[in-house]
Amino acid sequence: MRRPLHLLPALILLLLATACTSIGVVSAWLNDQVSFTAPQLQRQLDARFPRSLDALGGLASVTLAAPRLSLLPGEPRLRLDFDFGIDGVMADDRPGHLVLVSGLRYDPGTRGLHLDDPALLQFDLPGSGALIKGSAQGVLDSLLAEYARREPVYRLDDDLLSKLPAGKRIDNVEIVDGRVVVRLGR
Repeated sequence: MRRPLHLLPALILLLLATACTSIGVVSAWLNDQVSFTAPQLQRQLDARFPRSLDALGGLASVTLAAPRLSLLPGEPRLRLDFDFGIDGVMADDRPGHLVLVSGLRYDPGTRGLHLDDPALLQFDLPGSGALIKGSAQGVLDSLLAEYARREPVYRLDDDLLSKLPAGKRIDNVEIVDGRVVVRLGR
């Protein structure tokens, strides 16, 4: 039985479309890793800010806004800049500025990349250079630790996670050459 030759181009197009879809699945975890750029992480951060966090047992509220994420080539940590305000403690309503650096870790509970061992580099609050001293440093450190525990910087999407190769799991997260690299293991 002979097949009509006029169906051959349609068959070839169908095969190419299927191959392109398969390439997307395979390339998602090519060499047991996937990487993200700073703009990819920034888009998710932009969608989730400004955010308010309670401090001092509800006596004050810290509002974080305008996150700016950077991945510097040659650095194994990311940098996050925020504008912030503290309601209930300071009379000055001008925004402050804070900068932190941190590694990243994967949390299967949130399916996200979280800050890992964040360190405060800079804390500028207009009208008070002394707030960072003493117990205020402890408050900032505890807020930062709580944020790192609960809130991902980037949440992996379900489509990407559904393409994990059989028998593999997310093993570690590194920042390499200005990219976030998520590696798989057994």
